[in-house]
Amino acid sequence: MKYLLFFFLFSSQLVIAQDKPNSKLFLEQFKPFVGQYFEGEIVEGGKEGDGFTGKRLLMQVMSYDDHEVKIPFYVGEDKSRTWILNYSNNVITLKHDHRHEDGSPDKVTFYGGTAPNEGAVNSQIFPADHETCQLIDYACQNVWWITMDGATYTYNLRRIGSDRVFTVKFDLTKSVKSNYKPWK
Repeated sequence: MKYLLFFFLFSSQLVIAQDKPNSKLFLEQFKPFVGQYFEGEIVEGGKEGDGFTGKRLLMQVMSYDDHEVKIPFYVGEDKSRTWILNYSNNVITLKHDHRHEDGSPDKVTFYGGTAPNEGAVNSQIFPADHETCQLIDYACQNVWWITMDGATYTYNLRRIGSDRVFTVKFDLTKSVKSNYKPWK
């Protein structure tokens, strides 16, 4: 009985110590970075002619609220990409918003996936969803994951069954000046 009471008290304290799901805690890490820009580098998967290699890579935490974070990803002068993280029902969905210079949606836009569970505080995994499979058949095997630890942010892509892998890492300890805005 004494051990059962100890277990009950101990487990109750654990619940009180973390009353938010990991996914919510993950999303909240973006809040202090709103409005800031950070330079990145390809750490895996880059190759000449891929459209990324040799260009300045810049991310901006453009907006944050309790349910959504928007992170434009600038590649050189290309301002067409924004990563959107949506929080609902204790999980996060990642979508890729692609735009033309005039702000109109690209024909391939809003692909991504939803985390299968609340994930970890410092990482979230997004397997390709049905919408992605319908939009881009070869991306049906994609798995994206994002890591965020307050000092670094990484965006990762792996296409299962192929050698396709891409990782870009941003140093969150050194913000940079920019006036870039996404094409919208």
